[in-house]
Amino acid sequence: MEFAAKRSAIQVILSEHRRLSSVVSGMLRVVDDMTARPGASGTMLLRAMLYYIHEFPEQVHHPKEEQYLFARLRERTDEFDSVIEELGRQHAEGPQRIHSIERALTRYELGGNGMLPALREAVYGYADFYNDHRHLEESVILPGAQRYLSVADWVEIDEAFGTNRDPFETLESEDNLDDLYTLIVQTMPDAHP
Repeated sequence: MEFAAKRSAIQVILSEHRRLSSVVSGMLRVVDDMTARPGASGTMLLRAMLYYIHEFPEQVHHPKEEQYLFARLRERTDEFDSVIEELGRQHAEGPQRIHSIERALTRYELGGNGMLPALREAVYGYADFYNDHRHLEESVILPGAQRYLSVADWVEIDEAFGTNRDPFETLESEDNLDDLYTLIVQTMPDAHP
């Protein structure tokens, strides 16, 4: 994407999208592994992934998109109002979907393999939901922002997203989301052929 090199906020957003995509991909691999190998334990890793999604994309990334990127784009043009409204609905729906996965995971932990299809369906549903969401932001909103936002807009947006690189830098290692992300990536099961 050509526009990625032009603004630091766009680079941060795309990087965060890639990180979340790798976590979502890992969730799919975990539930596929649990399906292929009944009794395989992936619950702790899946809970870590859900925690990461809840704590970073839902609490930091999405609110900043709405407060800075979407708000400035709405000020400059009404061309993207319906897309921004849809993305806002999706931002509200994301935590509900994560909660549904958490409930399905708890049911699986308590009820065993018979509960696995519902867990797998919830994870796959979230993956489709997130992929559609990411595509809409990257293919419509980011190019639109490049076209309509002013230099002053970008200074503010770049500054806001610039703090996203390590939001828990001052916290202990166990609470550091970068450490959690690294742990998640390192412990994911390999993709099966």
